[in-house]
Amino acid sequence: MVIGEYAQAVKVRRLYPDSAEVEAAAAIRGLGFGERAPADRPYVALNMVSTLDGRIVIDGRSGPIGNDADRELFHGLRTQVDAVMVGAGTVRTERYGPMVRGEERRRARVEDGLAPNPLAVVVSARLNLPPDLPLLQDPDSEVLVLTASDGDLPPTPAKVDYLRASRNGGSLVLAPLLRRLRHDHGIRSILCEGGPALNEGLAHEGLLDELFLSLAPKLAGGEPMTMIFGPTLDPIPSLELVWVLESEGHLFLRHRWPR
Repeated sequence: MVIGEYAQAVKVRRLYPDSAEVEAAAAIRGLGFGERAPADRPYVALNMVSTLDGRIVIDGRSGPIGNDADRELFHGLRTQVDAVMVGAGTVRTERYGPMVRGEERRRARVEDGLAPNPLAVVVSARLNLPPDLPLLQDPDSEVLVLTASDGDLPPTPAKVDYLRASRNGGSLVLAPLLRRLRHDHGIRSILCEGGPALNEGLAHEGLLDELFLSLAPKLAGGEPMTMIFGPTLDPIPSLELVWVLESEGHLFLRHRWPR
């Protein structure tokens, strides 16, 4: 449920580190990601949803996995960061639109010292983005495309700019791009929403700081298995548990990478 569109806020139970009933929106206010940013790059939090058997999509999309609390946390996390980063495949599949919807959420961002709308950072090595995406058709959206392509998208209502980069095989080298986001664009905090190739790249380069994982009480089965990170991580990190929330059997986990 979206606060402002429904009369009643979504409630969740906090299970760890203490027990309490809280509003989902309140549980993720004031996270202060920007204050945690290293000197040379933004602080990066990854937000993903998964079934119990590890699937991050059902019928090609993530929407059928979560519940109302998951959606409230998903949109609420976008109010806590300077930028939302997502891979081109996810943007195309999920048909991304404006990153923050609703005046109440934009006010919440301003109250936390952020711009009303986060910068949309789209990672597309080959610049494979259809111009009719709702995000690109929104005149209030600012989009920064990280790409190895020398080309440009056709003109769109959204404001679009580019950061050009080199490739490591088929993937972009991300660390230099994040440094430029910090120093040239003033981005101190990023929420990454996948997909698996982008997640693996960030993890491989040691650029992830937190993981928010919504774990749904569902079994999807099927082949091929789509995992959060794709290839096996090496080394395998052990994360620190920060908190656990619950709603209708869905668990919402927050972990930090050790530093």
